[in-house]
Amino acid sequence: MENDQTEKKLLVLDIDGTLTNSEKEITAATKEAIQDLLLRGHKVVLASGRPTPGMRRYEKELELERYGGYLLSFNGAHIMECRSGEIVYQKLLPLPLLSRLYKFAKENGCGLVTFLGDHVISAFPADEYVEAEARLNGLSLRHVDNFLDFVDFSINKCLMTAPPKVAEVFERELQEKLGNVAGIYRSEPYFIEIVPQNVTKATALERILEALGMKRENMVCCGDGFNDIDMIRFAGVGVAMGNAQPAVKEVADYITASNDQDGVVEVIRKFFP
Repeated sequence: MENDQTEKKLLVLDIDGTLTNSEKEITAATKEAIQDLLLRGHKVVLASGRPTPGMRRYEKELELERYGGYLLSFNGAHIMECRSGEIVYQKLLPLPLLSRLYKFAKENGCGLVTFLGDHVISAFPADEYVEAEARLNGLSLRHVDNFLDFVDFSINKCLMTAPPKVAEVFERELQEKLGNVAGIYRSEPYFIEIVPQNVTKATALERILEALGMKRENMVCCGDGFNDIDMIRFAGVGVAMGNAQPAVKEVADYITASNDQDGVVEVIRKFFP
């Protein structure tokens, strides 16, 4: 196969529940298939709600710096080109929004965090979901006494946490209260993402396609969570993992095997022959 520009494709992979198995590992078979795809001149984007530092482990494992891949973090509020380390695009949350988020979280007993370098900054003593977020990303957890005074720096995202059934209700309430100034949706049943308005994985991928001179018809997007729906709809081929939420499967063009059955390998064999 010739690797001219017209034949190159873009594979976009959510991380948790898609690229990685239930142990948060990239299997040997998935890694081999992705590296073969990169060697053939195709491009790979890792697209996640995770903070950028929480994605670097997988960037290194797949050698995306060598092949010129991209990290799309904070659900699309931050894009980094792996080879150069250049920030291609970012959008920030308005800091005055924090006081409204803090008030809601305190009144409703939610967890509330943001991110600073390799730290998860927590407004309250950590619940199990906040602890899971820090552990998942390999970041240290820091509870600060006065969150509103402490966060005087630029941020791409806040995260609220609550048990799944409660988080579903809070997500709707927050959308009603703050949907005109921020994007609010769940990435996991217990994570409520608060990102800058009009920021999604799909809007960020538009910028990457523009930078690469590629069309969305040549983009294959794979995901499993609620925050993957928009990019799966946007892609030339939208793929839901076998373990995906039912709402994700409903909008997908193709449903592959689960993350524990090397579903990404199946996608590469089918759409990157």
